[in-house]
Amino acid sequence: MASEAEPQVATADESFEGVSPDAARRLLLGAVEAFAERGFHATTTRDIASRAGMSPAALYIHYKTKEELLFQISKVGHERSVGVLAEAAEGGGGDSERLARAVRLFVRWHAEHHTTARVVQYELAALGEEHYEEIVGLRRRSEEILRGVLESGHASGEFEVTDLRGTTLAVMSLCIDVARWYSPSGRRSPDEIGALYADLVLRMVAPRARRGG
Repeated sequence: MASEAEPQVATADESFEGVSPDAARRLLLGAVEAFAERGFHATTTRDIASRAGMSPAALYIHYKTKEELLFQISKVGHERSVGVLAEAAEGGGGDSERLARAVRLFVRWHAEHHTTARVVQYELAALGEEHYEEIVGLRRRSEEILRGVLESGHASGEFEVTDLRGTTLAVMSLCIDVARWYSPSGRRSPDEIGALYADLVLRMVAPRARRGG
């Protein structure tokens, strides 16, 4: 069960609550829906504007291009997920507790925000070069946070990690992929999936003598 000290994960609308004016925020939400449903390249500015209840001409008042919309979505999404992961990893407790909390909340974020997360994680290649580099930097920050927890646990003897980089990427991939298949109508809630994945990851990195217990 989540403790009171754990960071609160925002709802989908709250992911963009800091965006103003309201028209710009509505365009981001419309773009998220369109990109998730049709993909970046198949989506037109008319699709986005229509979902936001605006004219195509109004879109260009707030965003110069469709790619800029994707960049803003990616930036907000990555900043939110990095924040969740960082706060969870920096919380109290031993390395096992920190890792479990980080995985549980990172997974929960990707489930609760599955539509935004699909766009954020799987439309990266559609970004322009400069925007791509900025987003990759945020992705690397997520990897660094998780790798730091794994490295600390390995040093303390709580974890057995023979390939630190490979294990970090495997855990990241496991967490992120939840956004691809998660459905609100499924049998498990975001919290339940997060708890399951946290347990799986702890089993993955447990010393051989303790595995299978």
